[in-house]
Order: sequence, then structure tokens, then C-alpha cells
Amino acid sequence: QVQLVESGGGLVQAGGSLRLSCAASGSTSSRDAMGWFRQAPGKEREFVAGIRWSGSNTYYADSVKGRFTISRDNAKNTVYLQMNSLKPEDTAVYYCAAGMLLLQIWRAYDCWGQGTQVTVSS
Repeated sequence: QVQLVESGGGLVQAGGSLRLSCAASGSTSSRDAMGWFRQAPGKEREFVAGIRWSGSNTYYADSVKGRFTISRDNAKNTVYLQMNSLKPEDTAVYYCAAGMLLLQIWRAYDCWGQGTQVTVSS
């Protein structure tokens, strides 16, 4: 299993930036895919961005392309999500997830962090 701890959420004005961090521990080698998901009240959890520990390709939801950047630091076992040009519709709880396959569906991931709230005011 992999344990995940997110940090970096908060309240920001529209147009602002935040950087989320996800620190991983445990059997990280068993879960190559790392994803960021978000869930707004009354909505289903949705894919935001993904990356593999073993590769450099990155994947994004259309709604965040050009604004968000996912990256990783293997030495620190940490994945980041840099969020720029934030919009009120980005408001949600953001979750870090680990899985064996990098898919854009939350059910493909079996290790989850506790989530961090991001609120973007207009």
C-alpha cells in the first residue's frame, strides 16, 4: 500500500495561484501512476492531471490544460500540482491518488490521500 498526504490548499482570488503537494510513502514502486482528482459539492470526483513515477509524460483534463502543471520529485517521493489562473469553478476538494495504471477514472486508483480544500473566490 501507499500512503499519501496532500498539502497546499487554501483560499485564493480568481486569477491567483496555488501549489499542491502530495507526499507518498510505503510501497511506491507498486503504484506507478499518480493522479490528481477533485470533487466539488454535489459532483462526481473528476480527473485533473496524471503522471508516472517512471515516465515524464503528463496528462490533463481539458478544463485545466494550459493552467495547471503536474510534476514529480522521485527523490522526495512527492508529486506537485501547480495551479495558475485559478477560476471559481476550480473550487473543490483536491485528492492525490496512486494506482497501477494511469487512467482518467477515479475507480482505477486504490490509494488516496485525505484531500485538501481549494477555494477560489470571484
